Amino acid sequence: MSLTQKLGKSKKKKEAKEKPLDKMTVKELREIAKEMPEITGAHGMNKFELLSIIKEVKGIVDEGPKRGNGSVRALKTKIRDLKKKRAAALETQDAKMSTIYRKRISRLKKKTRRSA
Repeated sequence: MSLTQKLGKSKKKKEAKEKPLDKMTVKELREIAKEMPEITGAHGMNKFELLSIIKEVKGIVDEGPKRGNGSVRALKTKIRDLKKKRAAALETQDAKMSTIYRKRISRLKKKTRRSA
């Protein structure tokens, strides 16, 4: 097998392996960072740091994580209001409404975790 055939196979493997930077493992990101002379200290970085510096060097604009509905502060005020309503429903022994409020609170808490 000639050298050009070997190089052709490795290029095909690389093209087949291409996946978005966000989906790569830390190991793969470090390999990419090693190939770039502008990046130093890649072994001491975590995934988030590697992603940001590789995107910066390659000129990729990072949009950041998508935010949920509103800010965390606004979601938490809604949670507080719903907790008050749930407490009132529990006092009046309205099981149906207290369950509804509990589920709404749970959903909002999940949104705060995602947007944080």
